[in-house]
Amino acid sequence: MKTCISLLSSSLLLAMTSSVFAASSVDLAVKGVITPSACTPNLPGDIDYGKIAAKDLNPDSHTWLERRTLKLSVNCEAATLFAIHSIDNRAGSSTIGVFGLGLINGNEKLGGFELSVIGHVAETPSTVLIQYPSRPTWSELYPEDGVEPGTLVALGSRGDSGWAPHPIKDATLDLSVRGAIAPANTLTLTSEVALDGSATLEVKYL
Repeated sequence: MKTCISLLSSSLLLAMTSSVFAASSVDLAVKGVITPSACTPNLPGDIDYGKIAAKDLNPDSHTWLERRTLKLSVNCEAATLFAIHSIDNRAGSSTIGVFGLGLINGNEKLGGFELSVIGHVAETPSTVLIQYPSRPTWSELYPEDGVEPGTLVALGSRGDSGWAPHPIKDATLDLSVRGAIAPANTLTLTSEVALDGSATLEVKYL
């Protein structure tokens, strides 16, 4: 009986030692692909709502501003697989769950703005697609759907395995932007405050 216990103890000790050594190192892989073609995005102009009187704001609900449209063009040296990655530069300041309009008085959220794609032109017949951070698959993006921060937007088509981006050389996307100011009773408006919405639209090669 003592012999069996001794052997079992040695076996456990060896197993524990082996486990410790197995967890003492890890491999880091650095990967990527260098693409021979480059794409250049261009978005002329900004959205400027001018001066808005504080007395014209809704006290208990959001004040929705006029919808504006901008054209985002992407020009590549050759047909390239790419998507547009949206980044909210005022993250954490939105009151409507999308892109923020910044903070005023230190911690008051001024509002937010919605972004959507309402039209497009490309040299290849295409459908506007979107990929959400929580879902690795592509789906069709409709004009009434919003583009959220962190999503990917691409032009593509439907194949046997579902929707997927396809190479595009030149494309223009019609972007619809609509701002919303937080309820006035949540804001301190004793002096002028500036709408400070900002988003980055970057080309991501696929």
